[in-house]
Amino acid sequence: MTDPLPNALEQRAASERQRLHHSVSELREHLDVQKTARSYIWRISAVVGLLALAVGYGIAGAFTE
Repeated sequence: MTDPLPNALEQRAASERQRLHHSVSELREHLDVQKTARSYIWRISAVVGLLALAVGYGIAGAFTE
């Protein structure tokens, strides 16, 4: 007679490993900087442009007064 408990535990462990593997894969996709930057390129460009404009205006104001 075989004990069903070790078999059930092995199946549960395999299921947990698969779930963890899937979670890590999702996390890697979510933290991919290049992919995220590509999806927000226009917003990033606008913020950097406005920041450059503000810094340029501040520097120019410091030299003209």
